[in-house]
Amino acid sequence: MIRDITLGQYYPGSSWVHRLDPRTKIIATLVYVAAIFVVPDFIGFAIAFLALAAVIVISGVPLKFLLRGLKPVFFIIALTFILNLFMIPGDVLVKWGFLTITEQGLHTAVFMGIRLVLLIIGASMLTLTTKPINLTDGIESLLKPFEKVGLPAHDLAMMMTIALRFIPTLLEETDKIMKAQQARGADFETGNIIRRAMSLIPILVPLFISAFRIAQDLAMAMESRCYGGSGKRTRMNAVKLGGNDAVGFVLTAAFLAVIILERILI
Repeated sequence: MIRDITLGQYYPGSSWVHRLDPRTKIIATLVYVAAIFVVPDFIGFAIAFLALAAVIVISGVPLKFLLRGLKPVFFIIALTFILNLFMIPGDVLVKWGFLTITEQGLHTAVFMGIRLVLLIIGASMLTLTTKPINLTDGIESLLKPFEKVGLPAHDLAMMMTIALRFIPTLLEETDKIMKAQQARGADFETGNIIRRAMSLIPILVPLFISAFRIAQDLAMAMESRCYGGSGKRTRMNAVKLGGNDAVGFVLTAAFLAVIILERILI
């Protein structure tokens, strides 16, 4: 389960999506996420799904790899589905004692479930097709204009990228700790959900210690390379928009226009 989390991982490739400027992909992702939240019906989700499917095919990221990333959040998706299914009032479809499924509840449950799946896969495509260092440069470049009002663009971009970059590292460390404790007789698989959650508490202390150790090692490595945070910093490979990015912006604008038209006309 721990290894199935794909958020923060980078899938190497040389596709058209991989070669796009990180700023283009960040803006396209933000537009996609906003569109997912404003679509009013399943037709809008169908449009978003087709756009996402096209990006996945072009990027060359395996579908199994993306679907595997849904396993760790399956509980959240299932809980959201169940809560909406039984707690939305309306026209009754099925009734078992105090449990009631309504037509509106079923519609909302399916709607919210699809929204979560599309959001998770869409957001994962950003990190899967963008190297962490490029993601840092892209975020910093987009936040650069806000430095005039005192926003530390570089520091904020670095913190966000480090957080994403070390998600896989901490997950790997968690997996090692769990295997070490299982070798000593710990049981994380049996019992009800409360007991299984309680059994994870002993993992937290060594995980926090490991996280602080990793953070200290990273800080020492950055200091030894004379990293000084924000300021007049140069880059070996500066981000630069090209023809591919122009096509990307046009396609993003077209997607947004279709979503807006669908919301207005239907």
